[in-house]
Amino acid sequence: MDLRQLHRVGKSTTVQVLHDLLAGQGHPVTCTAEPTTTALGAFTRANANHIHGLALACLVAATRSEHIETVIQPALQAGELIVSDRYLPSTLVLQQLDGVPIEFLIDINQHVPLPDLAVILTAEPCRITARIAERGITPRWHLDPTGPDREVDLYRDAAAYLMSQGVQVLLLDNGGSTPSDVARRITDALPALALASIPSPAPSPPQGT
Repeated sequence: MDLRQLHRVGKSTTVQVLHDLLAGQGHPVTCTAEPTTTALGAFTRANANHIHGLALACLVAATRSEHIETVIQPALQAGELIVSDRYLPSTLVLQQLDGVPIEFLIDINQHVPLPDLAVILTAEPCRITARIAERGITPRWHLDPTGPDREVDLYRDAAAYLMSQGVQVLLLDNGGSTPSDVARRITDALPALALASIPSPAPSPPQGT
């Protein structure tokens, strides 16, 4: 049983290509995303620019709890691979950008199953800024011109934390790569994983972070 996740730029197309590759190899696979499409997830998505700090962190944690209970755990119990567009590292980054201490974030996510493989898609801050401008929708985290640089640094910190907890992390710069290239690099990393692994709760926060 596996739990996969993708974060950062160029996610949606890569998720679809990855799903098709895994399904073509005969793996049962479920693709999902956070925030979810439930009423709670839709509320979180619609109000993320208006709710701040600790309140938003708690709302995201509540949405993730529902996601785990209704989607992730049933799929894992059915022996499926899960590809999740956003998961715990997104919280460790975006909520820190919102001023929430990492110790608090890890504490309210103690129940969260750690992934077998965390895939963090990144690019140079200038590329990220350009892609945000192309989409025409600017989350409040990116209104700060230093946001993209800070976000890249925080994702590196999140990757280091996950690795310290035994999670395999694949950090990919997809600035010059196609979704198909990225998806193939992800599938190449999968054979090294124990497919029958049982997800465990997130451990206590690191000391001195």
